[in-house]
Amino acid sequence: MIDIKGIIENRDEVEKGLLKRIDKSDLHLDEIVDLYEHKLDLLKEFESKRAQQNSFNNKMASIEKGSEKFKNLLAKLKEMSSEVKHVEQKLNEVEEKLVSLVEVLPNIPDEDVPSGEKENNEVVKEVGEKPSFDFQIRNHVELGEELGLFDFERAAKLSGNNFSMYTGMGARLEWALLNYFVNEHISDGYEMILPPHIVGRDSGYTAGQLPKFEGDVYWLEGKDQFLIPTSETSLTNLFRDEIVEEEELPKKFFAYTPCYRREAGSYRANEKGLIRVHQFNKVEMYQFTTKEGSEKAFDELVNKAERLVQGLGLHYRVTKLAAGDCSAAAAKTYDVEVWIPSIGQYYEVSSISNVRDYQARRGEMRYRPKGGNKTEYMCTLNASGLATSRLMVALVETYQQEDGSILIPEVLRKYIGVDKIENS
Repeated sequence: MIDIKGIIENRDEVEKGLLKRIDKSDLHLDEIVDLYEHKLDLLKEFESKRAQQNSFNNKMASIEKGSEKFKNLLAKLKEMSSEVKHVEQKLNEVEEKLVSLVEVLPNIPDEDVPSGEKENNEVVKEVGEKPSFDFQIRNHVELGEELGLFDFERAAKLSGNNFSMYTGMGARLEWALLNYFVNEHISDGYEMILPPHIVGRDSGYTAGQLPKFEGDVYWLEGKDQFLIPTSETSLTNLFRDEIVEEEELPKKFFAYTPCYRREAGSYRANEKGLIRVHQFNKVEMYQFTTKEGSEKAFDELVNKAERLVQGLGLHYRVTKLAAGDCSAAAAKTYDVEVWIPSIGQYYEVSSISNVRDYQARRGEMRYRPKGGNKTEYMCTLNASGLATSRLMVALVETYQQEDGSILIPEVLRKYIGVDKIENS
């Protein structure tokens, strides 16, 4: 959540930043400022009346109970108590309205983030060469059917459209990818977490997904809980309502979970198979840092995501997202996008975001600086490390051979136990 005082003190700067990603009609900054000033006036009135109420209590303590003076003071105290409750109620109503307007505002984009939607995304770099073939290539659905890697028909029978099921060597290849990621993150000193897949509303609120994006997740019927769309939702909340010492930062974690998404919106005709599904596997990287340490952490996460793709020998590019294409919580996001040969397009397999203190404010996650007593809000960062479904598409299609077999990248061979997947 944006700092309300930051809006009051730097209104023009905040408006300029937010206009890079949302329309002015959605800002409500004038109303926020008016409500904040009204809140301060009510707070002064409340404190003044409370002081008067306390003074009556002190006076009555020294007067004989049952006396006329005592009765008069008691009547005035009841009247004053009623006034205090009335002001307190108005104060709570204003505070609730103020928070409701601020909590749906997205994060303020960093200065170097371009304005607008995805058409304004900027390619930072391309790495490697696009794969070329001297034979007619097949897409991952065709290859998967021939080699018994996936079974989309039975997945649809079990769960409906846009679900997938890995079978045989396809399941083993998926598991090899996950093992590769896990071992790399452990080698880099990240702590492994296997978090819950079901979280409560408070977790969604802290992560910035609620209340605005309630329709994007799978809710449990009759419960105030939902299936996580990413393990970022769980990891963000590890230190909710806690204070850590600065010496403990940065804290570095990674988690493996399936991810569950409604994926609202239309599907392109070429988005078949694993391109866009309701459930997929992902290893997520996460860091809690100081304000000063967040830029270094961002660079580290981008480099780690790139290194994983490089290890697989895939062609990819890095894209800086425009403000309107970033998630609501992100101040800056880089996407790592792999090349899908059969479609001739790039698709995101890692999204790396610096969230600054947006989530920490929502979840009251603080740290105590060295030698100081006043606490500060932590900064949080997340990055896919990596998501497997689209990565599997790129892998299968890039390494296909003319005879219909698929070569296995060197880094995965020790996990899967073969050099090539072919028809037996």
